[in-house]
Amino acid sequence: MPALLPGGYKRGRANAETRPGGHALSTLYVTHPSALEHATPPGHPERPARMQAVERALEDERFSALVRSHAPKSDPSVAELVHPAAFVAELVEASPKEGLLQIDSDTLMSPGSLNTCLHAIGGSVHAVDAVMKGECANAFVAMRPPGHHAEISRAMGFCLFNHAAIAVRHAQKNLGAARVALVDWDVHHGNGSQDIFWADKDVMYASTHQMPLFPGSGSPSERGDHDTIVNVPLRAFDDGAVFREAFEKRILPRLDAFKPDLIVISAGFDAHKLDPLANVQLDEADFGWATRRLMELADRHAGGRIVSILEGGYSLDGLARSVAAHMDALMGR
Repeated sequence: MPALLPGGYKRGRANAETRPGGHALSTLYVTHPSALEHATPPGHPERPARMQAVERALEDERFSALVRSHAPKSDPSVAELVHPAAFVAELVEASPKEGLLQIDSDTLMSPGSLNTCLHAIGGSVHAVDAVMKGECANAFVAMRPPGHHAEISRAMGFCLFNHAAIAVRHAQKNLGAARVALVDWDVHHGNGSQDIFWADKDVMYASTHQMPLFPGSGSPSERGDHDTIVNVPLRAFDDGAVFREAFEKRILPRLDAFKPDLIVISAGFDAHKLDPLANVQLDEADFGWATRRLMELADRHAGGRIVSILEGGYSLDGLARSVAAHMDALMGR
């Protein structure tokens, strides 16, 4: 990666255009080489090649205007914004010196996993800072492993810490956000995010996901203590038309009424039709469409502020194409 400017940024090609709402077309892309350090066994779908696919997609000339930044490394205590100190300490102490530590049948730690996660947390917080302080219009954080299955006190489903939830709490606790929307279009329901925000009246968690499918949660009847959980299940082989209708009729109206100060996206791309772990039949254009619809809503209520954080996506081709469409939309195309 080229040398960064003071503050950790590398400016892309100048772009003076604005999008509706008057916000400069500056999109921040946050990642770090440590994303390759979280090792998984051969054949595991959550593999370092995912990050290489994202990087290759964003090498295209049309992404030269991105503002690029390395994800800083956070202190483990930052995870305590959503996870108990004892849980954080347990994962830190469990970090293996060699080999792989199996947490459950899908979830493990390698010697590089803790460092990767701390950069993922730091990158998510950094992106929220940049967007909330007006240093960029929106941001995309590409790190791994995903986080939205990590519950308050439980690592599971490939996930160790819940990076998106930490980003939301940071906006609330440290930057004065009064209402934050967490929108999750990963094909697997974000049980961890739902667990964390179940009783929070100031966070709306809205999810589309295939059901039935791992982890088994995500029924529309799961609404939270303050009716701020919005679950919209999709069925196997539902296509983009079904997804768009669900978004238009059941998620966007609730978000509009909620009037968030910030939108955080749990941007999983495993609902793509090429993905091997599910059966929803979206293509990359559907993710671009959903991004633009959220940008319109953010312009109405949140000063355009969106932070997107990578979750799943296990077809390398589907992931690369979906990330490119997502970034095209964030950049105003």
